[in-house]
Amino acid sequence: MATTFYRSITVNNLEIFYREAGKPQAPVILLLHGFPSSSHMYRNLIPALAEDYRVIAPDYPGFGYSSKPSPDAFEYSFDNVAAVMEQFIQQMGLTRFHLYMQDYGGPIGFRIITRHPEWVGSLLIQNANAYTEGLGPVVQEIGRLQQSGDTAALAAAVDNMLSLEGMWALNLVGAKDPSRFSPDGWTFDAAVIDKPVQRALFANYGANFPAYPLWQDWMRQHQPPTLITWGKNDNIFPGEGATAYLRDLPNAELHLFDGGHFLLEEYNDEVAGLIKAFLKKGA
Repeated sequence: MATTFYRSITVNNLEIFYREAGKPQAPVILLLHGFPSSSHMYRNLIPALAEDYRVIAPDYPGFGYSSKPSPDAFEYSFDNVAAVMEQFIQQMGLTRFHLYMQDYGGPIGFRIITRHPEWVGSLLIQNANAYTEGLGPVVQEIGRLQQSGDTAALAAAVDNMLSLEGMWALNLVGAKDPSRFSPDGWTFDAAVIDKPVQRALFANYGANFPAYPLWQDWMRQHQPPTLITWGKNDNIFPGEGATAYLRDLPNAELHLFDGGHFLLEEYNDEVAGLIKAFLKKGA
């Protein structure tokens, strides 16, 4: 099994931590993580793919082991985080890669690839939404609280999601077999999460919705080879968000799992097998 290395690179005076495994000259798979996690969510997927690929999984600024400047010192918007990760890609010398996006990885990844379509070998999409059909009850409730102007209720809802109990729920809601979930996942996330950072990004999340049509147009125009693996019971981005991609990517390969938001905690081996088979077909 390939060894995973733990490294950092300085990007705009920020230390960006990343996990890397595989041969340096192998085709690249770039893994962009979701909320409220970090590259830690890919700890099992990385070695499963690294025999044939160079696998790289960074932590965004404010997440995991990367720098966490205060919101007063750094603008935690999806535009700005995407700009930092775009520079990370450039400094790493990555010019072509297969892009895995989960949750926040979607709005960050789509911002990057719409500016650099030449970087995309294929899309590997997992519970990363780009359609209004994919907005589940959790997102709708947060949106309702934002529109109501009840800042106290909104702050309480966000803080609940950022608690250990909230992260436990995010992992296990919709799971088929909770016994397949290691407590290491939500325990680690709760230990390293920076709540002011997460509140700032929540406040900016609405900026993603107007961009959906732009991302959809990009997919229709470029038709990247796409594999979609999705936990259909996700209460953040349910299965309707996965099937919506087929409107713009009719040739995409879609697999709906009896699982939730953190699909890899339950189906890591199955998803890894699908990725390897998909990429071997020439994507």
